[in-house]
Amino acid sequence: MAKPDKSVEIINPPNMLKAKVGGKLPPADQAAIERAEMALGQIKHQFQDWLAEEVTKMEALMDSVSQDGLLGESGEMLFTCAHDLRGLGATYEFPIISRISGSLAKLIETKQRRSIAPVALVRAHASSIRAALIQNIRSEDDPVGRQLAEELETQVVALVGAD
Repeated sequence: MAKPDKSVEIINPPNMLKAKVGGKLPPADQAAIERAEMALGQIKHQFQDWLAEEVTKMEALMDSVSQDGLLGESGEMLFTCAHDLRGLGATYEFPIISRISGSLAKLIETKQRRSIAPVALVRAHASSIRAALIQNIRSEDDPVGRQLAEELETQVVALVGAD
C-alpha cells in the first residue's frame, strides 16, 4: 500500500472585494438625514389614508374570494395584498396590521394552503385589519389588538404549522 502524499499547497486568493466596493464609505450626511426626516414628517398625516386605500383593496379582493374561492386568481391577488400590507402596516405606523397581515399571508401563501384555508378565517383576518384601522389600534400595546393577533396566529399555526 502506497503512502499518501503529505505535501499540501495552500492557495490564498486575493481579496478583491475592497477594490470592487471602493474602500471606506463616506460619513453620513447628517443634514440630508434631517431633511429626509422633515419631509417624512410633512407627509406623515397621510399614512392612515394610504393604509385605508390598501385595506379597501383587500376588502374588494375578499368579496371576490367569497364568490370565486381562494384557489383562483382572486386568492393569489389576496395573498399579494396581504403580503404588501405586512410591509406597509409598520411603515405607516400600524405594526399590529403588519402582524395580522403576516398571519393572513402565511395562511394563504401557497395554492395548497389556499385549498385548506377556511374562508371564514381569511375573512376574520381581513375584518381584524379593518377594525384595527378604524379603532386606531396601532400596536401590541393595545390588549385587544394583541389578543386578536395572537388568536388569529394560533388558528393559522393549527391549520398550516409553525414554519
